Amino acid sequence: MSNVSSERLKARYAAERRFRALGLIAVVFSALVLAFLLFTMTANAVGGFKRAELRFTVDLAASGITADPASLADNDALNRLETAGLPEVVTMAATKALGAEAAAELDPQAWRELGRAIAADPVLLQGTVEAALPASDDLAAALRGDGANEGLKTLAEKLAADGKLERAWDPGFLSRADATGPQAVGIWGALKGSMLTMLVTLLLAFPVGVLAAVYLEEYAPKNRWTDVIEVSINNLAAVPSIIFGLLGLAVFLWIFPNYRSAPLIGGMTLALMTMPVIVISGRNAIKSVPPSIRDAALAVGASRVQTVFHHVLPLALPGILTGTIIGMARALGETAPLLMIGMRAFVASPPEGFTSPASVLPVQIFLWSDEIDRGFVERTSAAIIILLLFLLVMNGLAIYLRNRFEKRW
Repeated sequence: MSNVSSERLKARYAAERRFRALGLIAVVFSALVLAFLLFTMTANAVGGFKRAELRFTVDLAASGITADPASLADNDALNRLETAGLPEVVTMAATKALGAEAAAELDPQAWRELGRAIAADPVLLQGTVEAALPASDDLAAALRGDGANEGLKTLAEKLAADGKLERAWDPGFLSRADATGPQAVGIWGALKGSMLTMLVTLLLAFPVGVLAAVYLEEYAPKNRWTDVIEVSINNLAAVPSIIFGLLGLAVFLWIFPNYRSAPLIGGMTLALMTMPVIVISGRNAIKSVPPSIRDAALAVGASRVQTVFHHVLPLALPGILTGTIIGMARALGETAPLLMIGMRAFVASPPEGFTSPASVLPVQIFLWSDEIDRGFVERTSAAIIILLLFLLVMNGLAIYLRNRFEKRW
């Protein structure tokens, strides 16, 4: 009998060791997959934060361009400099310093960067400037060694060897909007669109979701109608996001037909998707408050409303905020509902407000990933890193708010 018990005990210990080993293998495998994903994205994103630049000297003092500093202080400064001949001056300087063949590979809009520098500091017109201006997409591809003709590859190698062409960090990637070429694209337009869309989502979903959770948990009678409402909310939280996009297309764009691709419509659509998550997390947080808190408040003469808003909600706030921000982070990564309402338009300037045409980060990533040019592949990886950092900030904010408002009893 003892031998049988001993064998069973050994078998049980062996099963426990196998289970622990399987759990450890699952954790290690998940960590390796995550590390591989982050390493791949980061390796590609390094190139996405760079651009190919041609370096040469521009003698602005000898160019004959003159301008009153006051005339360069408004939004029309670039037009005035263009009329004064700045594009031709830049082209001539590039031809002199780099040669005609290389000057032809300067981005046609490169002079605008020098123009913005002059508008910020008109004193530059009185001297020479060491310009570092973007090269054309073809020359940038040749520098990377991607699908360019042999002549451009030879030119790129020669210019790089002479120190006149190099890939440099592109801070403008964080301040520009979308463009037709990978050298000129930026992420600020989509990032600002995401911020505006998330703000509309928060302003709509949070108060409605929290008030709905308070009513269902504290005031609603327990009958079959409230059971139907609870089941419906739980089902809405599991509905595919594209269904909310169809709802936004059928309802919101029917009411506001002129606001297609606007953060207002996008935020309203995402609010529908986020609201059930906030209601569920809010109800769970309110339910976790001990009944003794309510009883004590009522016992000292507080009304039902005072009990809820002065005692129950402050104690439930950490859980509500955590659920809200996690729901917002989920909404930030959604693409399908926003594609349905038309937020995939080419927007070459950042949105000015909630009703201006805009794109958002997930949609911008989707559109860039569909391009053939490898430069867009690198830019896509860089945009993914920005999106991951945005999500990391939101989740970090959720943890901070939970710890900040958490109370123990």
